[in-house]
This record gives sequence, C-alpha cells and structure tokens, in this order.
Amino acid sequence: MDTTKSYIPALGLRWLTPLYDPLIHRLMREDVLRERLVLEADILPGMRVLDLGCGTGTLAILVKRSHVLAQVFGLDADPQVLGIAHSKADRAGARITLDQGLAYQLPYPDGWFDRVLSSLVFHHLTTDQKQQALNEVFRVLQPGGKFTILDVGVPRGVYAGLVSQIIRRTEQAGDNIKGLIPMMMKQAGLLNIIELEHFTSLFGSLTLHQAEKPAQPSDES
Repeated sequence: MDTTKSYIPALGLRWLTPLYDPLIHRLMREDVLRERLVLEADILPGMRVLDLGCGTGTLAILVKRSHVLAQVFGLDADPQVLGIAHSKADRAGARITLDQGLAYQLPYPDGWFDRVLSSLVFHHLTTDQKQQALNEVFRVLQPGGKFTILDVGVPRGVYAGLVSQIIRRTEQAGDNIKGLIPMMMKQAGLLNIIELEHFTSLFGSLTLHQAEKPAQPSDES
C-alpha cells in the first residue's frame, strides 16, 4: 500500500521531521502528558497494545518500559519517522513491533488488541479519516478493550482560543476544536466515553479521553 501521499508529516514538512522530538520535548510537557495517558490505559501483563500513529516511538517505548510483559505495537504511515522510532527503540532496548500503515486502514485482525492508544494524531486527519480510524479502532479492539486518546480539544481560555484559530487553518483540527471527537467515538460503537483530563499547552487545549468497546456484542448505550 502506498501511503506516501495519504498523511501529513509530523511537522507538516518532511525535512522538519528530525526536529520533531526536540521541539515537542521543549515546547510541551511531553513526559507528563504521555505518562498520564499510559497510566489511564490500565495496561496489564500480556496485553497487546497499539500506539496508533506512533511517530518517532516515544509513547510506544514508554509503554514497553512501564509494562515489560505487554506486547507493544506502533503503527505510522511515515517511513521516515518509523526509521527514527526503530533507532530509538534499539537504543532503549525496547522490544516493540513497528508497522507502516494508515490509521484508517489498520493491517491487523479483528479483536487483536486489548488497548489502543493515540497521542496527537487525530488532528492531522480529515473528518472522514477520523471516523474511519475510530471504526478501525473499534474493529481491532477485543470486547471490553479500551481506547485512550490525547489530542487537541475544545479551547478553554483566551490563549487557547487564539491558538485554536491558527491550528484550525493549518491542521485538520476543526472536529477536535468543536468537541466532536466523543460523538465520533460513539458513532464507531465505542461506549463509556469520558473526558479524563484537560491540559493547557503552548499549542492550545489538549484533552485526554477514554472509551471502551462493549464487552458483549449485544450491549447498547
């Protein structure tokens, strides 16, 4: 599958990709945000965990370090960032599986994962791609599995409101800013959708959400 024209590079331009890790580390509370995401995911030994849109592998490596008995997978469309992720995982001694693919066309069987995590990916996707990606998350989760996502959210405060206007023009973040992600999760079949925490960052408001796949096919919201 040719993904080269189907995604936006991490910083919008491929030549900026090597700068992604140092910029995010300097400009955001990366460690705090991702550690909270991993904590809320409630990962148990032996679980299969997918970092959806893994980028340079920071979150996937954190999951493996925190849960050494988990089977950790990372997926991203960009071969350049996957190369960086491979190098980082090797240096960290983290045995994770890194796959190339699109968030809305996951190359995994139904019910393959116990947990799916996503950090700062969905605001890169179009509305249709977001919904397709959430449908795919539902498909690859086991019954009772959890999806935990940190991404651009509804702006809170004057500064976040101003930043959201810029992000809306430079990214596909309109659905996030309007607060539509929970509704789209529900449309995909996910239930028990909750907002766990809200963060203010240099890039505006970020929200941590979690949802579950029904434990039984007949469950309804």
